[in-house]
Amino acid sequence: MFEGAHTALVTPFRDDKFDVEAFRSLIEFQIAEGISGIIPVGTTGESPTLSYEEHSDVIRAAVETAAGRCKVIAGTGSNATSEAIALTIEAEKIGADAALLVAPYYNKPTPEGLYRHFRAIAESVKIPIMLYSIPGRCGIEIDVPTIVRLAADCPNITSIKEAGGTVERVSQLRNALPDSFEIVSGDDSLTLPFLSAGAVGVISVASNIIPREVVHLVGAWLAGKPESAAKLHRKWYPFFKAIFVESNPVPAKAILAWQGKMTPEVRLPLVTLSEANTPGLRAIAAQYGLI
Repeated sequence: MFEGAHTALVTPFRDDKFDVEAFRSLIEFQIAEGISGIIPVGTTGESPTLSYEEHSDVIRAAVETAAGRCKVIAGTGSNATSEAIALTIEAEKIGADAALLVAPYYNKPTPEGLYRHFRAIAESVKIPIMLYSIPGRCGIEIDVPTIVRLAADCPNITSIKEAGGTVERVSQLRNALPDSFEIVSGDDSLTLPFLSAGAVGVISVASNIIPREVVHLVGAWLAGKPESAAKLHRKWYPFFKAIFVESNPVPAKAILAWQGKMTPEVRLPLVTLSEANTPGLRAIAAQYGLI
């Protein structure tokens, strides 16, 4: 279900309000460029700073705009299980195809707590659920034995977005889980290595800006053309690194703003791109012909 290239969408703001027109335009661009799916209100969408109403508004706009032309995987994670359940139920009602559930952050649950958290969410809905392990942001990793338990006990937990930063972790997951359980990369710069270890796609930040190129990279690998995939990886690797020069999604929004697609606004505690990093990011965006 999650094979291919998917975009972790930024949430455009204008005067601190959700800019729905810019968001719809961004989705149309993604679909026109061949993206397999979109993820509204993930980390890249600044989900921690959105109100519950805004969260629903963004998912609704994504579902309505996509209109079945690509998958909509709604970010519905929280460090409060009750809130994650409510968000996931709401996403299902709105019409999302699946939900992306990040590991609970800050409160550091035990593996048993993680298991019960995700199981409770899975039992509240029928849509497929993708786990999301990103220890750099959450402070914890969803350990492999817990993922194995969840895959066995919860039929709608079918995949994981892996953003732990190591290819070894993909190999561990692939060896421990059924072939039907899908692994997708959560790091643009590691997409190709992850694919080589058994991942089936990527949830990309870079594809907010270069969806066609990310689609082609993943597509080349899946089509059995590793040399073509490697060539694209080498070409775009400096860009993949550059868009994380500051906290995501600040650099991506800066480039999209330079392209005239939205404002560079982010919500506190994030701030717009620093003066120190602006020349370097502008230079690499210009080098790739993006501005």
